Amino acid sequence: MIRQIEPTNFLRQWTLNPVIDVRSPGEYAQGHIPGAFNIPLFDDKERAEVGTLYVQSGREDAVVRGLDFAVPKTDWYIESLRRIKPGGRILVHCWRGGMRSAAMAELFSNAGYEVDLLTGGYKAYRRNIREDLGRPARIVVLGGLTGSGKTGLLHAIASTGEQVVDLEGLACHKGSVFGALGQPAQPTNEQFENNLHERWSQLDLSRLVWLEDESRMIGKVTLPDPVVAHITNGCLLIVEPGHETRIKRLVDEYAGFDKSLLAEAINRIADRLGGANAREAVIALENDRFEKVAAIVLAYYDKAYLFSIGRRKSKNVQNIPIQGSDPESDARRIIELAYKCASDGNDLSRL
Repeated sequence: MIRQIEPTNFLRQWTLNPVIDVRSPGEYAQGHIPGAFNIPLFDDKERAEVGTLYVQSGREDAVVRGLDFAVPKTDWYIESLRRIKPGGRILVHCWRGGMRSAAMAELFSNAGYEVDLLTGGYKAYRRNIREDLGRPARIVVLGGLTGSGKTGLLHAIASTGEQVVDLEGLACHKGSVFGALGQPAQPTNEQFENNLHERWSQLDLSRLVWLEDESRMIGKVTLPDPVVAHITNGCLLIVEPGHETRIKRLVDEYAGFDKSLLAEAINRIADRLGGANAREAVIALENDRFEKVAAIVLAYYDKAYLFSIGRRKSKNVQNIPIQGSDPESDARRIIELAYKCASDGNDLSRL
């Protein structure tokens, strides 16, 4: 049995039944529904040939050529699906809900599966998640100068049962020019958005949602516009540990990396640091004066962050002095202030 299913209903079921993505491997690698299995009707080369034939000779010739590619692989399609799920209900999609997914849905249905076919395909899913990310939410944004330990604080906040979305964790990047060090390769921008939505879909938006204050770009990936709006308009809590605490944290976090990688990162922001400061930082690095390096770099990042705060649309900003050495204690204090902000009817309740 085959039934068409709209994106909203599709997203409610993707954790219950396997999603079968029948697009080519290249399309799948660019971005896919998290957890989806790829059983491609065509490989990348075959897809290109069929597409070219469609443009040059028309639909009929393209369909015939597609059958030439697909028919010999019929057993492989079924065997691949059996390894994923022996029987029952599955979700199937291609790019636009066209011939590829229809053909594979028919094949899987004839093999005894109940098939839900995504109306509009992956394209409709992508449109739907953008809309979903823009739903009203009660956002708390945790901000602070570089080295304030915001990520550690967010993890401590999450350990209390609060809802936290770790944007840097999803992006596999810590945000600064040094942010890729020690991190896995970043996902494609498309996959980052898909993974972000998967986390977002798990949230109860009637409760507080915690985000870290981020610029639009995290490394090479870009935050979706709705999430940028959440950050811009949310209640911003700026943590303020001491300057020496921040320097020590950066030294502890980065001094163990290869000096050549650290020097390369410094040189990427040399124009913004100023040539003399960049050279001084590299010399200090070569002489293991890591505190000096951190101090020079912080001067630049502090100025940039304070400038961004000045341009912020929401004026709902709270500064929170913290010790910075006890994340659990600091987290409790931050949470208390966030709920006071919410109960006072500030931006949190209007988003």
